[in-house]
Amino acid sequence: MKLNRNKDFESNPALQLVKSLWEEMLKQDDLELANLTQTPSKFIFEAAKFGNSQFLAELIGRYPDLMYHLDEHGYSIFHIAILYHHANVFNLIYEIGFTKELFVTCEDEDQQNNMLHLAAKLPHPSRIGIVSGAALQMQLELLWFKEIEKIVQPFFLEKKNSNGQTPQELFTQEHKELLKSGEQWMKNTSNSCMFVATIITTIIFAAVFSVPGGNDSSKGLSLHLKETWFQVFVISDAIALSSSSISILMFLSILTSRYTEDDFLESLPFKLMVGLSTLFVSIITMMVAFSTTILLAYHDRLNCVTMVTSVVAFVPAILYAMLQYPLFGDIFFSTYHSRFLFKPSKPMF
Repeated sequence: MKLNRNKDFESNPALQLVKSLWEEMLKQDDLELANLTQTPSKFIFEAAKFGNSQFLAELIGRYPDLMYHLDEHGYSIFHIAILYHHANVFNLIYEIGFTKELFVTCEDEDQQNNMLHLAAKLPHPSRIGIVSGAALQMQLELLWFKEIEKIVQPFFLEKKNSNGQTPQELFTQEHKELLKSGEQWMKNTSNSCMFVATIITTIIFAAVFSVPGGNDSSKGLSLHLKETWFQVFVISDAIALSSSSISILMFLSILTSRYTEDDFLESLPFKLMVGLSTLFVSIITMMVAFSTTILLAYHDRLNCVTMVTSVVAFVPAILYAMLQYPLFGDIFFSTYHSRFLFKPSKPMF
């Protein structure tokens, strides 16, 4: 196997040191080399635990037999990558090609767990916290389990370990508490956001019957019906009412969900993302409606105070965006960017 030598790889002094050390080892006589080759296997297992894929690619590229080494539990580097949820290390298995079947059929010596059993286990606590929120953590766990499910043979999907558990049964047992925490997190978030959306809907609905500037006594039409600002008011009010109503429906749908394991994979995160987005739109358009009302009411005596009041009205929308952006970003990244988690952009070999 030939290593792909990109600029970042060649410029890394640590990897250059690895290559130099290997060159010195290869200069040893056969007896010393036989003893030394037992040491690197410990290094690759530690590298797999910490997700150091470049280190592993360098060693495996120069000494391919290292990827067949197993630790005291019968784990290869790919089994360890699953246990610690290091996608960059696990993705090396896709570049090995013909040897992939050797790893997916391997079982540990302790409990006869196959690769899918390992994916069903909770990872190290430090790896669970790489995403915020119990619901998104549950989503990441499901992504790993579904990915390993794709590459193992159908026979292993229902194969039981020494405790008599299939991978799915083990996953359900291991993630029971995380599932409850994710459900509670989703409900708390949805309740808070739906309360705000309900208030906005009530205000916007009432604003329709309080047309700025008053109505014509003879025809009942607004006195500013033909003005541009009035049209902006009507459009923004309609958008605000529609988006806030959609937001309420999304959050209500989350609250009435069954909260099964598969719901956390796409359904619940998508609904939460749509609810947050429409809530943000409703806040912005509500502020636009408020500003246009000010401009219509005081169009004949506009001054600095009126303009500043109209501009300050957008502060809540900006504040909402700043406060909710981390949550929205985490949901979007976890739901859509994670699809490319097991599709490496650059080949390592």
